[in-house]
Amino acid sequence: MMKQTIFLALFLALAVTSCEDRKLQTYKANVPVYMSYDELRTSFNVSTGEALVKPGKIYFKDQYMYINEYGKGIHVVDLSDPAHPALKAFINIPGNVDMAIKDNMLYADSYVDLVLIDISNPLQPSEVKRIEDLFEYVIPTYDWDYPLDEIDQELGVITEFEIKEITKEVYHNPYPWPIYYDYVSLASGDMRYNKTMGGSPGAGSAYGVGGSMARFLTYDDYLYALESTYKLKTIDISNTDQPELKNEQYLWGNVETIFISGEYMYVGTSNGMHILSLLEPSVPNFLSTYQHVTACDPVVVSGNLAYVTLRAGNTCGGTQNLLEVINIADKYNPKSMVSYAMSDPYGLGIDGSILFVCEGDHGLKVYDATDPYNITNHKIAEFKEIHAHDVIPLSSFLFMIGEDGFYIYDYSNLQEISLLGTIPVAPVEE
Repeated sequence: MMKQTIFLALFLALAVTSCEDRKLQTYKANVPVYMSYDELRTSFNVSTGEALVKPGKIYFKDQYMYINEYGKGIHVVDLSDPAHPALKAFINIPGNVDMAIKDNMLYADSYVDLVLIDISNPLQPSEVKRIEDLFEYVIPTYDWDYPLDEIDQELGVITEFEIKEITKEVYHNPYPWPIYYDYVSLASGDMRYNKTMGGSPGAGSAYGVGGSMARFLTYDDYLYALESTYKLKTIDISNTDQPELKNEQYLWGNVETIFISGEYMYVGTSNGMHILSLLEPSVPNFLSTYQHVTACDPVVVSGNLAYVTLRAGNTCGGTQNLLEVINIADKYNPKSMVSYAMSDPYGLGIDGSILFVCEGDHGLKVYDATDPYNITNHKIAEFKEIHAHDVIPLSSFLFMIGEDGFYIYDYSNLQEISLLGTIPVAPVEE
């Protein structure tokens, strides 16, 4: 009886203390703005006349360029006349960031869903299938100066946060942090906004070609998708009427980009480059990791050499901006050959021995990489006064995307690389 009395007294004391530590308080917080799942899943439509505003990933197939409009959808661009690229259609896909193509099917993310889009006629694409809740629930960036309001995933996907005053029960301390704080995982600090096949197949290929910043890619009968900061998903797309998630595997190091060359997959992370074998494409087999300094990390491959750009700052961390060349002849033991100081490297592309490096606000640089130990001493050309984010080199045409627009260059004559056509971003309305 004595023990029960003591236990009850302690319980009441703790309860009173707990209540005293909590109180109602009005404060400013990041309040989520939701799009309902019904609205998300009935939002697909195709329009014309949409301007390029916030370009993201790029993908080329059969004389058309597909340009992601960050978080909004995909522009279809006719490149039949490279001097006059033309915006022909816009596919409205809320939450879209990445894409990949096999045959006449475009695979695009839409927040938590995967959408299959028939592009047999690129100017009249149609939704044929939606795989719901295939991807993790992620949230947009928010103002770190304010706490997050409660998040209710049942209300739909979050399109943005608004700073508003709210009144909630909080812990009694100098800062008003909500009791029911929702620790929703972030992907590199954003909603997968940071997917496509590497390499350079020509026009008419079943797969087309994407840029080095890709997080989706297609190979054989599979779609590969990087998710969150550590997960690789393998999706069987042999039957487009019934795509099937075949495998999930965890890769350390904050996975960022994905590239395929031959029968090998190269995954760029903030701490290294993973090499996986695709001899059994349904279950990519991890072989090795080349570790490097902490930095953002796209990778491209040509022959037995991998080229990696490392960018400091942002959510990736690190302090060095580098271009690294890695010998990958032995897939189980990749070795660093040489590294070069860069200004602000982003995406890159390789065509034979010609290396294209995007340097953000520092523009585009073109190198002869025949001698991997003397790349920066053999600069072919440099294009300043533009923003360069990612490139696709293809049959003497270079397609480049940046914050200020889409560019097409002709590099058939390396002594006179020329700008053929552009699609500038729309001016910001005041």
